[in-house]
Amino acid sequence: MDPPPRPQSALLASPPELSPLEQEVLEEYERLAENMKNLAAILDDLAGAPASDILDGLRALERQTSLVFTLLKASVYSIVLQQEIDWGSGDQQGQGQGQGHGHHGQEEQQGGEEDEGEEG
Repeated sequence: MDPPPRPQSALLASPPELSPLEQEVLEEYERLAENMKNLAAILDDLAGAPASDILDGLRALERQTSLVFTLLKASVYSIVLQQEIDWGSGDQQGQGQGQGHGHHGQEEQQGGEEDEGEEG
């Protein structure tokens, strides 16, 4: 007679006919199957929730995201502005040593005026 079939977890315990690599692959598939079951349960819960609750949550998330984006833009602007101020003070002290640094805006105009004064 045939032996009684073993449950699946017993098959994965360590059957002697599987190589270690095959055993690892089977364990990964088992983890993947569990994760897929969890994902399906979460998606089922989300599908059962009223759309207004989901939209309210998304609106709150959108507000938080836009706040973070605004703060990030302000930080970047502050850093750029501080660098331009630092480069401007370096140009005034070095008078021309900072040429070629790719200054922008008002500092370029000031540098251009200084060059015109030296030529004339």
